[in-house]
Amino acid sequence: MRIVTWNINSVRLRLDLIAELVSQLRPDVLCLQEIKVVNELFPSTALSELGFTHQAVAGMKSYNGVAILSRQPIDNIKVNHWCDKEDCRHIQGDIDGITVHNFYVPAGGDIPDPDLNVKFAHKLKFLDSVTDWFAKQSDHPALLVGDLNIAPLETDVWSHKQLLDVVSHTPIEVEKMAAWQQSLNWVDAVRKFITPDLKLYTWWSYRAGDWNASDRGRRLDHIWATPSIEHRLTGAMVIREARGWQPASDHVPVMVDLV
Repeated sequence: MRIVTWNINSVRLRLDLIAELVSQLRPDVLCLQEIKVVNELFPSTALSELGFTHQAVAGMKSYNGVAILSRQPIDNIKVNHWCDKEDCRHIQGDIDGITVHNFYVPAGGDIPDPDLNVKFAHKLKFLDSVTDWFAKQSDHPALLVGDLNIAPLETDVWSHKQLLDVVSHTPIEVEKMAAWQQSLNWVDAVRKFITPDLKLYTWWSYRAGDWNASDRGRRLDHIWATPSIEHRLTGAMVIREARGWQPASDHVPVMVDLV
């Protein structure tokens, strides 16, 4: 199985980019975040023509939304809601004996103080909720993918020192992500192959005049695996060049292979 996750930032706007990705990488499973479209207007036919005849979609108008696209059947599809909000941030389904969880974690706004910023408070509550939920789940083959909106390692950001008080790399977010990983002893599938001593980013701001030259990125997009399938992981890749595809998403695809 080759699985790719990508915050596409509007699936209808970037259908051509998805086609380019599919032609280059031939993924078996493609998980998208920020599809920004209701289910009824999701481009199901166009994506079926790319080979994804099985689709699980949780969409909403203009914001958020997640989808799992697969060449194989998706069973036991569930849309999960968190923090009493039906904002389409988590969908799951079983593919070839593996439960795939696709997440879009709240970004958290700009001020890293839950007392001053309701968006940051929501993000922290969301992380606590999903951690508690997974801690109660049984250990079974699973992958967790998506835009988790946290860059946990010093090498996941362009400047650890300068971003310590910037939402996505604050100590409290990193701590809560670590607790989430510990809930089922999730393995960071990408860092298994691209070792933590290496700088690695999956997101570059639209505000950068030349994103490639300034290279002020963060690794916000992740793929985790349960220990029971760690031995099946054979490789990982971040498709950095996709940041230059037009019209660009500010995120790039992340891929892992399993046998």
